[in-house]
Amino acid sequence: MPITTDGRWFKDEDGRALILHGVNLSGGSKVPAHPPGYTHLPDSLDERRDVSFVGRPFPLAEADEHFGRLAHWGLDFLRLVVTWEALEHAGPGSYDDDFLDYIEALIEKAGEHDISLFIDPHQDVWSRFSGGDGAPAWTFDVVGLEPAHFDETGAAVLHQLLAGDFSHLLWFSNYNRFAAQTMFTLFFGGNRFAPERQCDGLSLQDFLQGHYIRAFQQLARRIAHLPNVAGFGTMNEPSAGLIGIPDLRGTDHIAIKLGITPSPAEAIFLANGFEQTCLDFGRPLVDQLPGRAHPATIDPAGRRAWKDDCEDIWREAGIWDIDKDGLPRIRRPAHFAGVDFSEDFLKPFTERFAAAIHEVMPGALIFVEAEVLAPPPRYEDSSRLVFAPHFYDPLTMVSKRFHPHFSFDLIDMQPLLGSDAVGAFMRRQIGRFRDHARQRMDDAPVLLGEFGIPYDLNQATAYQTGDFSDQARALENHFQALDHHLMSYTQWNYTPDNSNEHGDQWNSEDFSIFSRDQQSDPDNINSGGRALSAVVRPYARKVAGEPLNMRFDAARGVFTFSFRGDSQVTTPTEIYVPNAQFPDGYRVEVSDGEFEIQRERQRVIYRHSDKDMPHMIRIISETPPPPELSPYDKLAILGLVALLVLFLLGRGGRKARKP
Repeated sequence: MPITTDGRWFKDEDGRALILHGVNLSGGSKVPAHPPGYTHLPDSLDERRDVSFVGRPFPLAEADEHFGRLAHWGLDFLRLVVTWEALEHAGPGSYDDDFLDYIEALIEKAGEHDISLFIDPHQDVWSRFSGGDGAPAWTFDVVGLEPAHFDETGAAVLHQLLAGDFSHLLWFSNYNRFAAQTMFTLFFGGNRFAPERQCDGLSLQDFLQGHYIRAFQQLARRIAHLPNVAGFGTMNEPSAGLIGIPDLRGTDHIAIKLGITPSPAEAIFLANGFEQTCLDFGRPLVDQLPGRAHPATIDPAGRRAWKDDCEDIWREAGIWDIDKDGLPRIRRPAHFAGVDFSEDFLKPFTERFAAAIHEVMPGALIFVEAEVLAPPPRYEDSSRLVFAPHFYDPLTMVSKRFHPHFSFDLIDMQPLLGSDAVGAFMRRQIGRFRDHARQRMDDAPVLLGEFGIPYDLNQATAYQTGDFSDQARALENHFQALDHHLMSYTQWNYTPDNSNEHGDQWNSEDFSIFSRDQQSDPDNINSGGRALSAVVRPYARKVAGEPLNMRFDAARGVFTFSFRGDSQVTTPTEIYVPNAQFPDGYRVEVSDGEFEIQRERQRVIYRHSDKDMPHMIRIISETPPPPELSPYDKLAILGLVALLVLFLLGRGGRKARKP
């Protein structure tokens, strides 16, 4: 394998410690290329099985352009987004060979640019047909659900049907809707919670998990020979569904309430045709204040989310029934309580998935996830595991504004006041992931699999002004925290067909670090990049020893790195030094040894002395860049100037009135 692990560090074939910087490729890979699956298109769900993801993330003819740009930006480790639907959309056991050919050729192309990657089996709220992406439509057929009825029964909220009225982040509310909750529960816990329902002689859990795992094992067989494939993720942001909910009649377990938020019981009743009045929490940070939620009635008019010839699984399980008055009643409100989703359900699935991949790729790294912000399960053998959590700054994410002096800690549930407190929060949150890996995964490496910002901050004013300074400052908080912990990452995301109007082409999200609509000069490799002053940054790629400290002060144009040398490693330390950050050149200071500047390759090669001791390298811009002022800073300066003028005018007026 091109990348292995040793304790908390990734290692290359020469034994050098690796700090991996990269992106997710791409947000657009969530939807088919043919017919176009963009979620703003009203008919993009019409075709359920005859689809193709060939060309996602981009046509092979564009591969050199995009891989060349990413390598130039120092982002040479990718989380390659591949959905289950892309592999097995036509039906159970029917794999798309054309797509497998395409992915194999795409990864070969990445290797030509010295780019490594791992496969991300991506999903959001289960499937495109329940408001997200991931699983093929036939998975609903297997359990007896009818996606055509999801909208009117409130089982899912779909961008395709709401178009311009689709509120920011509303898609996320589908985790609390019937379709996604039911599918995740059956996928992870069908054997326990619905053992009677079967398909082809297997429980629904074994049938669904088996096909999911075999689909990605099929991909592993196709790409196992490629030297730049580091491994596989298990599942993007797995959800417990109904598993572990203490009382189906309440909503206290729901941390983030968006739009209409039925309790699990209300969601079940709606899916069976019964009118329900639920709470509508509206838009985040606008209507979601105490007392602002208001009742909203959904009337399915007798329509069910189930197929006509299929009984509700949860009624069969005895969770609910209809009373003598014809009204639905919950009989077992705690049916899913008293279990640990992470240990009892997620861990066995992860181990089953890893075993299947290792049959084909014995050295593959397995990038494991937990529920968002939750610690991973405890693994007895973590030798080939990597913890790959996600983190998004909640206030920036929800408000679509950058607040340099204010944020909110969702873990400790406390406000953060002042830029120092915000920075400390970022470092603390990233540090929690490191702690989780140490405590539960024998100090396995951590790679932050997703983080990023909506680039349409401040009502997308940057698209007209070209000023992405707020976006850069918001990202800089993340990068400073990651550097502080010497943590590897793949930022969300690079979408080649991003547009100003439709963002990443999925559920109104706009997180891409590149957009054609910002590309004014196709011959300039940086043209089209967003907030590159933060994204493109120096870092230690390969270290002949143990990394100790890394910091980049963009305002002063100074990069500092230290490490403890390992005399057993004979290859040099390699620093990525982007010309964009040092346009007029730089000087290098080292504690000992010798160095070589490779300006064209954007590298500094450092050969330290043979002693197993700390070594330091500092890179200093010949002309430090001027401080970058955000619109917030400019407004503050104008305000101070105005106050000064008023003060001086006032003094002048008082002097003129003296006798």
